[in-house]
Order: sequence, then C-alpha cells, then structure tokens
Amino acid sequence: MAAGLCALAACGPMGLRNSPVPTARPAVPVAAPAAPPFQPSETSRALRDFYGRIQQNYLTQGLLRVDGGGPDTPFTERQLVENFIRIALFEEFTNVGNQLVRRETETRLHRWDGPIRMKLEFGDSVPAAQRAKDTQAVSGYVDRLARLTGLSITLTSKNPNYFVYFVNEDERMTIGPALRSISPDVDLTAVNTVQNMPRSTLCLVFAVDGPVDGVYAKAASVIRTEHPDLLRLSCIHEELAQGLGLPNDSPAARPSIFNDDEEFGLLTTHDEFLLRMLYDPRMRPGMTATQARPIAQQIARELLGGES
Repeated sequence: MAAGLCALAACGPMGLRNSPVPTARPAVPVAAPAAPPFQPSETSRALRDFYGRIQQNYLTQGLLRVDGGGPDTPFTERQLVENFIRIALFEEFTNVGNQLVRRETETRLHRWDGPIRMKLEFGDSVPAAQRAKDTQAVSGYVDRLARLTGLSITLTSKNPNYFVYFVNEDERMTIGPALRSISPDVDLTAVNTVQNMPRSTLCLVFAVDGPVDGVYAKAASVIRTEHPDLLRLSCIHEELAQGLGLPNDSPAARPSIFNDDEEFGLLTTHDEFLLRMLYDPRMRPGMTATQARPIAQQIARELLGGES
C-alpha cells in the first residue's frame, strides 16, 4: 500500500492539448481538471477529532512537555542504570497467537551495527504541505539521533532499511503487502498488529534481526496522520528512538519519553544518555541484562560524573 501511495499521489493528469486546427494561430493548451481533494472516511475524521481532544487533555494536565527535563526531574546514576536495563533489555510486548499483547519479557540487547537508510512513505491522505513539514521534522531529528549514536542515518529512497509510514486509518488497514515486502522476516504477527491497532495505540515500531542475532536489519514505524502536530511529533520522537534498540517503556523512567504517562513528548536529556549507553562500543548486541549491567554502571558513572 504505502509504497504505491507515494507513486499515486505524484501521478495525475499532466494536461491536455487541443489538436492543431488549420489556421495560423497556435493551439491553446487546455488545463486538465483539478483532481478532487482526498476525502478521508468518517472513521478517520472521527479519529482526528478524538486525537485532537487527547492532545488538548494532555496539554491541560501539563503533559507532553518539550523542555527535555530540568531541576524538577533529577535522576541519579543508579536510576539511569535501572532505566537502561528495563528499557533496553526488556520488551513491552510478546507474541500470543499471532498478536502482540502487552506483557513485559526479558530480551537481549539489540541495536543497529551499520548505516540506517530511512525512507518516508506517505499515504494519499497526507497533503503536500504536511509531507514537507513531516519530512523536515524527521530530518532534523535523525541528525540528532546520528550524533548520539554514532550511526550514519540518512533519508533516502535508495535501498532503504528503515521505513516510516505516515498513514490514516483507512490506509493503515491495507498496509499488509507493503510491510511484507520489507523483509521475509516480517511475520504475520507484525502485520496483524499494525492492521489491528486499537485507537489507544498512538503509533508503533517493529524491527527484525539480520543474520547476526541482536543486530537489526530492517525496521518500520507507523504514525497515524490523524494526530495533531505535537502528538504527531511525539510519535516521531518515540518510535524512531525505540526502533534503534530501546523497545520498552518504564513507569520509573523520568524525564523520559519511554514512559506511558506522556509527561514528556520529545526526547529528553535522560533519553539521550540511554542512546549513548546503548551505542557505547563496550556494549555488544546479544548481551543479557546480567552481562550489560556492570557496563551500564560504568558508562552511567562517566556520563553523570560519579553522581550516585
């Protein structure tokens, strides 16, 4: 779906010309009729209203903060280590009958070990102005992620290995063929999870290993286009960062976007430390929590200057 959507959005009547008439006057171009604007379904329109109310409710409560944390959100070396272990070495969901259900399970350390070539896929529901805005937001953010991790992360259509889908409700429900085309390792569970997202799931990401256990080879994020601006940007921040190897959330993590309380909407200083820990050369893909803990303690001590 999504791969085709971009092509369809770019294609349209290119204009018609009258046949020449036997006079000295040149033929006059006739403009093709404008394509009708995209009309979202009633369900999609209802979701747009719903997420608009959700964002306003969060803001009224002082949530979706964009300040990255401050004096009111201190954290210690010990807290940083525990948050890293919980967020990097545990997964939020587990597979039950080809569906992902929320059940925390221990895993091994996962991350990318080579360049990320990220491709943005827009559904027909996304107008050109919004596509430009989303592209700009992702571009600036991946530059930040690249600096934190040391990875090469570029936006490109050439041989992509990380796909970011901006789709509305109707487009998301037909996304299966596009997801399966990413990799033969994208299984029915991932497809079902995306196509059956409840409205309580704002956005999601999944990644698959390559030949080396613990090293990601492909990933895909799905972001609802019904979201208003801040909720949409919050999804970009959380899902793209989680797709780098921080798959879990923790109610103890603060200040952090890896916490379902939605206090913070954008990547925080605490979260930057998590990414730096994950991509420190002393960490290795495939490590268990027991193996990673003493290394995490050492790195956290260095990052926080010995604060305990």
